[in-house]
Order: sequence, then structure tokens, then C-alpha cells
Amino acid sequence: MERLAQARQFAESLCKHAQKDEAFLTEFWEALAGEADILEEFYYYMEHGTFACRASVKGYTVIDVMVWQIDHFKAALDRRDPGMSGNGDQMLLLAFDTLLKMKQEPEGYIRRMQGETGTDYPEKY
Repeated sequence: MERLAQARQFAESLCKHAQKDEAFLTEFWEALAGEADILEEFYYYMEHGTFACRASVKGYTVIDVMVWQIDHFKAALDRRDPGMSGNGDQMLLLAFDTLLKMKQEPEGYIRRMQGETGTDYPEKY
């Protein structure tokens, strides 16, 4: 199976496990297929189960996005809103989706990523 078809199948699987609908998959896939650097990062993850961190937006990689999501998730837990609890596929999918959207609107996402920091900072208590 060609690499692009494998990546599409991997995206479909992530969407299924993340309980995302066909519309999300279509929008995600179209965005991913249109960004060669992020698509390469997606391929790398699909093939190696880890990140190459070669694709970035204003210096932020998919790992930075995941760390922000985890921090944001911890802050949501403080508010008793579990969100992505126990769904690694959803976190992975949304990290790539966020990186794609960040490429279109970097300043807005950077501002959000630098905002809420979850529970692990000294001034919290």
C-alpha cells in the first residue's frame, strides 16, 4: 500500500478511536495533505511511533502542542471537566490538527498556548 494511502488509513483509525465524525476526518485530511512538512511528521509518527519534530510553526512542534494539551487537560481536571481522559488517539489527532490550524493562524494559537498552564506552576496555590 502506498504511503499516502497508509497515512489516510491511519488518520481514519485515529478518528474512529477519537470518536470524530467523517466531516472532521475530511477537513483534517485535506489540511494534512496540503502541508507537506506536517504530513512528513505524520508519516514519521505513523512509521516509528515517535516524533521527528522536523515540522514546526514559529518554533513550535507537535510535541509542544501535545504538552500544551496535557497542561490544558490538567487545568480542565481542576475544574472537573475530564475532556480527553484516557484517549491517547484523540490527543495525538488533535495535536496534529492544532499544528495544522496553527500554521494558518500562528499568533492566536501561540497566545493560547502561553496562557493557561494547568496545575504545575508555583503561583497556583
